[in-house]
Amino acid sequence: MSIYSRRQFLGGMGALGAAAAYPGAWATSATPSGLSTDEVLGLEAQTTGFSNPLRLPGTSGLFGVLPATDFKEVHVVRSEIEVLPGQRTPVLAYAVESGGKTFLNPALLARQGDQMRVKLVNRIDQPTVIHWHGLSVDSRNDGNGLHVVAPGQQMEYAFTVRDRSSMYWYHPHAHGMIPQQAYHGLASLLFVEDDDEAALRKELALALGESEIPLVLQDKEFDAQGRLQYTPSPAQSFGGWVGSRLMVNLTERPVLKAERRIVRFRLLNGSNARSYRLAFLQQGRALGFYLAGTDGGLLAQPVRIDQTFLSPGQRLDVLVDFREAQAGRPVTMASLPFDPMHQEGGHDMGAMDHSQHGAVHGAAAPAAMAMEGDARALMRIDLAPSGTPYDRRLPARLSSLAAPLEPGGTPRRMRLGHDDQGHWTINGGVFDHATVALTVQRGARATWLIENAERSMPHPMHLHGFSFRVLERLGSPDQIRPLAGARGLLPQDLGVVDTLQVWPGESVKVAIDFSHPHSGDQDYVFHCHTLEHAEAGMMLRYQVKA
Repeated sequence: MSIYSRRQFLGGMGALGAAAAYPGAWATSATPSGLSTDEVLGLEAQTTGFSNPLRLPGTSGLFGVLPATDFKEVHVVRSEIEVLPGQRTPVLAYAVESGGKTFLNPALLARQGDQMRVKLVNRIDQPTVIHWHGLSVDSRNDGNGLHVVAPGQQMEYAFTVRDRSSMYWYHPHAHGMIPQQAYHGLASLLFVEDDDEAALRKELALALGESEIPLVLQDKEFDAQGRLQYTPSPAQSFGGWVGSRLMVNLTERPVLKAERRIVRFRLLNGSNARSYRLAFLQQGRALGFYLAGTDGGLLAQPVRIDQTFLSPGQRLDVLVDFREAQAGRPVTMASLPFDPMHQEGGHDMGAMDHSQHGAVHGAAAPAAMAMEGDARALMRIDLAPSGTPYDRRLPARLSSLAAPLEPGGTPRRMRLGHDDQGHWTINGGVFDHATVALTVQRGARATWLIENAERSMPHPMHLHGFSFRVLERLGSPDQIRPLAGARGLLPQDLGVVDTLQVWPGESVKVAIDFSHPHSGDQDYVFHCHTLEHAEAGMMLRYQVKA
């Protein structure tokens, strides 16, 4: 499909028909608005040649599952893995030796209350540090980039896992190196379990790697030898790096075999800049599925939807009942077309078409660059009969999560924009690690009003140190409003979040509880998780005063 602009985009896209009051059941099995049945079938046809088995967590090696308490010494190394069939790709990786096995980027399993004791040894030629994305830890252990580990040096982490059950992740956060280090492989998952999580797994008979599947979505570029390419032009440094080759768990054109039962997908957008509009398609129609959780864990109750946006840094927990799908026919997980809203503010990212890209700041983007917002198949799911009788039903209650409370007082305004020098800004300023841009008091309960300029780009804003609740979303663009319920809230706004997509023209009010058990002042950062935007200035340092 052609490149969209905000001004050209057909209104009403994304409305699959809310038939019941939000947040209850939404209409399902409908052709997505803005697409004909033939167009949906064409999107499904993209998976005809998908033949690479999806990489799944194993007992060792890449994405091997490891108890977090055994994650005691991790080395940041240069390594090689087979990403494209038959080719070795140089990558950066977190390497761990445990129990006589070698792990690369292990998927960590933690229980609420676990004590983490980790030694990080930097064996690459760049400074780095681990940020435990989404975990509420003290600033020394946060890995916020204010202090980094030099080449050949090491650092010790020690903290208690206090957070709700969810899928968190860990990745580098050395300012100046974040996009390239994450892009070249330094990232993996951290699962936290509590009683609610254990109950859900038991209720639905879920098993990690079998009926519970983590899915890390990324986009890459490779040269003819299979080496990763990351050479952003000035246009891409401003707009964000978007690769043309889509990967799920570092698998291109993947296929997953699944039983006709309830399958849980734990989704992470691990891309530098690309957002996805996710749906499950079969025979020209969108299958309904259930949103069960967000960044910070399970919702109070499941929400029936048939599409969702997923922006860089965000995680979603979804349940798909494949008993609702037709037997013997594959299901396609796809990113539906949408307006990426890259044409605002005079930096006309959307003016670059697929064959001949225009220039921004005097440099042209590479011809291989695929535009965000295109309709793309991500994975084919081949359905097989359940090996044993499966009669489980989704529970009406998932957790004891309470409705958010709105603190009193005037919200603190956080204005997102850019300047004429090609910097992204927060409240008109660019990041300076030596400057504390704002302070809050320990124990304060505050509201922030995060306002994105009308002439801008979408910004997934990530808060270190604390999760938060979304109270209201106003000024949403046409493609977002049909997905919203009361107070403009999207389904993923109902949960605990640490990363929030703010579209151009939107104002989003959030509630943050700055209570914590740590001693002394704590320093964190607040930034856009489009990684190139953070490097271009959209990050600030804030301090929680004791």
